[in-house]
Amino acid sequence: MDASSAFQDTLPLSSDALLAQLDDWGLAYRLHSHVPLRTVEEAKAVEDQFMVPGENALRLKNLYLRDKKKRNYLVTLEQSREIDLKALATDLGAGNLSFGSADRLLQNLGIRPGAVSPLAMINGVPNNVRFFMDSAAQQADVIYMHPLVNDRTVAIERPDMMAFFARIGCDVTWLP
Repeated sequence: MDASSAFQDTLPLSSDALLAQLDDWGLAYRLHSHVPLRTVEEAKAVEDQFMVPGENALRLKNLYLRDKKKRNYLVTLEQSREIDLKALATDLGAGNLSFGSADRLLQNLGIRPGAVSPLAMINGVPNNVRFFMDSAAQQADVIYMHPLVNDRTVAIERPDMMAFFARIGCDVTWLP
């Protein structure tokens, strides 16, 4: 199975159910459908189709990580930010970090590789996943992310994104 909406009904929470929850909470978003995107490079190739010119937007890359103590982390960064896992481990206050397996990703965040997103914290909070986000998000007006599948992107204004985190009880730790 891939991470597209064709298989969303095999997830603990489908993309459609997440979007309905956002609607019920009164959180606004713009939904865009596109080919499945698995990498930042693939996303850059299609983002001009739905990005608003002149918009102060943040596009993301997301890392699902695990340390030797078996703690799970979702780290969300600006898509072009360079990553040094050793330095990141220091920033997180963690030991050696490694990428979490596809099975653990599904178990802890309820998604498949290629669809990692801050919105997956709706599943991550009850599974004690720790969430870290690039402080660049604090300056953005709009943040683009996948709604649990990789053939859809939502554009969410920062206040609505922060309201989402508050609704699900997600503590955001900002990375410099």
